[in-house]
Amino acid sequence: MNAPRDERFVDMTVYWCEHAWLPDGVADAVRIEVADGVLVSVAAGSPRAGTVLNGLVLPGFANCHSHAFHRALRGRTQDERGTFWTWRERMYELATRLDPDSYYRLARGVFAEMVLAGHTSVGEFHYLHHAPGGRRYRDPNEMSHALARAAQDAGIRLTLLDTCYLAGGFDRRLDEVQLRFADADAHAWADRVGSFAPQGVRVGAAVHSVRAVPFDQLPVVAEWTGPLHVHLSEQRAENADCLSHHGRTPTTLLAEAGVLGPRTVAVHATHLTRDDVGLVARTGTRVCFCPTTERDLGDGIGPARELSDAGVGLCLGSDSHAVIDAFEEARAVELNARLAGEERGRFTMPELLAAATAHDTIGWGEAGRLVAGAAADLVVADLSSVRTAGIEPAAAVFAAAAADVTDVLIGGRWVVRDRAHQLIEAPETVLGKEIEELWRS
Repeated sequence: MNAPRDERFVDMTVYWCEHAWLPDGVADAVRIEVADGVLVSVAAGSPRAGTVLNGLVLPGFANCHSHAFHRALRGRTQDERGTFWTWRERMYELATRLDPDSYYRLARGVFAEMVLAGHTSVGEFHYLHHAPGGRRYRDPNEMSHALARAAQDAGIRLTLLDTCYLAGGFDRRLDEVQLRFADADAHAWADRVGSFAPQGVRVGAAVHSVRAVPFDQLPVVAEWTGPLHVHLSEQRAENADCLSHHGRTPTTLLAEAGVLGPRTVAVHATHLTRDDVGLVARTGTRVCFCPTTERDLGDGIGPARELSDAGVGLCLGSDSHAVIDAFEEARAVELNARLAGEERGRFTMPELLAAATAHDTIGWGEAGRLVAGAAADLVVADLSSVRTAGIEPAAAVFAAAAADVTDVLIGGRWVVRDRAHQLIEAPETVLGKEIEELWRS
């Protein structure tokens, strides 16, 4: 696990970790050397030296599916009955209130909350492109630039998954609010995305869903290079409508259009048939579960164990941000599988951590492991809090919470120290002020 010392690294920083989660599991007394934002060496069983990091040091978490503006819905829809579809109307109401400046301020706070929870990269599934009524901003990517600035200011890596959204449903025109999300067609979408090239941000593509992108437009989006994400079978109604309209499941439809494949991530995949699971596996497509959102919206429990057994790689996201807590998302995969299968021990702790650190699914493959040559991302979790006192270190996956993250290093820079964000003062105040103003507007 050690790399030969390179004398070119003149600004080497040494950390000594009480416990660290290495590729082979948790190790003790781990010395980590960092230079130029990269892990130069990692060695267990080392004498105490350098900066001491007590607790458990983990690789940075990857938030692989985010809708930043949904954070403003937290705590404002919980007393409502209804369905995903009625919740969506409230989300549309919120979408009408945002402009580039307010979106920047909101997203800045959301991304800061993610970093405080140990996320070092985020994939933003971005479809709020235009002004109300579909009017274009002077720069058609103005909302994308707002997100890029917010991520930079919050210190998190961003993959902007620019989302193609063209229809209001199968053979349905766009509703008034959906005009903000839409381009004229997939070629117009590609032209717009192709003109967006900010520094420090990686750009991928997304198909909102088979409801929102007609079948003949899907191949254009599938041609985009880089990560490709798609909402898939989150709701039973989507499957029923697709079967009625196309005579096949959404999974089959996406495969026929060339959307599925090794660089594709299917988000949710809650209601897959057995044949769908096999098709996802054969195409090399990966799946992103967002358990806290899926339970908040009453989506159902996805076939995580079945997909994993078929060889499908899993990743995790906080989606609507009903909760931003990587530990909670990871353990929810296991706990949901226990409920569905009425059996414990469906996933191992290393499997859950691998899903929580799958940065490659959003184009940051250099991050996510504590090995020489990887990005210098370190997340320190307190093992002496009221939640974690007395646990075995690896069990932090089941016992810890976002509040137990004390320090976060991203690319060699401390962005969180002693539970305080170093770039944004009082993110909770930033969020509270912006969300209150949005709902008053």
